[in-house]
Amino acid sequence: MNPRLKKLIATIALVILVALYAIVSTAIAVARLGDSGPLVHLAYYLIGGVLWVVPAMLLIRWAERKPR
Repeated sequence: MNPRLKKLIATIALVILVALYAIVSTAIAVARLGDSGPLVHLAYYLIGGVLWVVPAMLLIRWAERKPR
């Protein structure tokens, strides 16, 4: 596959990933964290703020891989 096309696909997928991740994580927070204390909120947002990096890293690694 053309490297430029792979980067375009990865860029579009990354934007979609981040948008969907933000919507889902916010919906979970609203549904589950209403009665929780501030430390639970802090832990949730710290973990949730870093968790999206794993699929993004895999996507970027795929886009940067050299063609065979």
